[in-house]
Amino acid sequence: MTILFHYILREYIKIFFMCFAGLMTIYLVIDFFEKVRRFLRYDSGVVPMLMYFALKIPAISFQVIPFAILVATLLTLGLLSRSNEITAMRSCGISLLWMTSPFLLFATGVALILLAFSSTIIPLASEKAEEVRLIQIEKKPFPLTIKATQPWARISADALMHVNEILVGGKTLRSVRLFHFNQSFHLVQMTEAAEAHYTPQGWVLLNGNHRRFESDNTVDLALFTEQSIDIPLIPDDFSTSLTGNSETMTFREIRNYVGRFRHEGFSFTRLLTDYYGRVAFPLVTVVMVLVGIALSLRRSGVRGGTMAIGIGQAFIVGFCYWTTHSIAIALGRGGVLAPMLAGWMANALFLSFGLYLLLKVRY
Repeated sequence: MTILFHYILREYIKIFFMCFAGLMTIYLVIDFFEKVRRFLRYDSGVVPMLMYFALKIPAISFQVIPFAILVATLLTLGLLSRSNEITAMRSCGISLLWMTSPFLLFATGVALILLAFSSTIIPLASEKAEEVRLIQIEKKPFPLTIKATQPWARISADALMHVNEILVGGKTLRSVRLFHFNQSFHLVQMTEAAEAHYTPQGWVLLNGNHRRFESDNTVDLALFTEQSIDIPLIPDDFSTSLTGNSETMTFREIRNYVGRFRHEGFSFTRLLTDYYGRVAFPLVTVVMVLVGIALSLRRSGVRGGTMAIGIGQAFIVGFCYWTTHSIAIALGRGGVLAPMLAGWMANALFLSFGLYLLLKVRY
């Protein structure tokens, strides 16, 4: 790598870290003042609150870095254009690809780091942050009970399970109901239990009853105090997917979960949409660099092309991308779009937009 390459890369990294630090500070200050009033009611002290916000930093960085890269790209190229350095490089016969290669190289490296963070570090940090909030700040007794936001689970081709509350860790379930159907989807048996505990031998229902619905419209009722039952789900499944918090699942946990139940014909639309979205989002750094390069070079040499215009363009592009990505993920979760298409749609659209702008650049 030449001296010029090092110079461009050094200036770009310097501006990126300034943008990243500024955006992180703004995000943390807003988030702090939004939550601190509620946290102070619990009189938990400063250390647990600082720990909570520190554990949120990986997730916040994941969201902020692509926008910081876009702003840094526009500012760096804007400064090079203002000092006529881009014109000088063009006059020396330096190609657009070589001129922008430091930006692309840096964005690719950041994308790989974000992908590693999204795979493992962010889910574990988010899970720990929630634990700090519930136990150390809000001082809720352990074990904690979580309301199941997605209470229904399919446990076989002809059986459904409904859970009302889940203890942290997923080893204890409360207010459990099992529904068994025949091939005509008529209810033939229902099991209710106050609790379900996970043991080394499997799941055990406590204090419940079995109801069998006969063809002559009679019902056979049998009470029990303890009953073993075969449920293919494990505690990790209840502590992640049924609580609606797939963000705390690592990529390996998601793949294992889908692999265990794919043969049962289960629907994983929401989980797979979140998975592909998390895989695709880190690569937006490369997309933002391409868009930023195209916008900056189209403005180079234009009178009135100030830094304020570049920052304004960055906000517009960032807002449009985030809106498109959010809508696509929502459509994927709802089954309107295929999970992979929903996860990658925003990247594909803005990559096409960036390449189109690059083709329009005169150099």
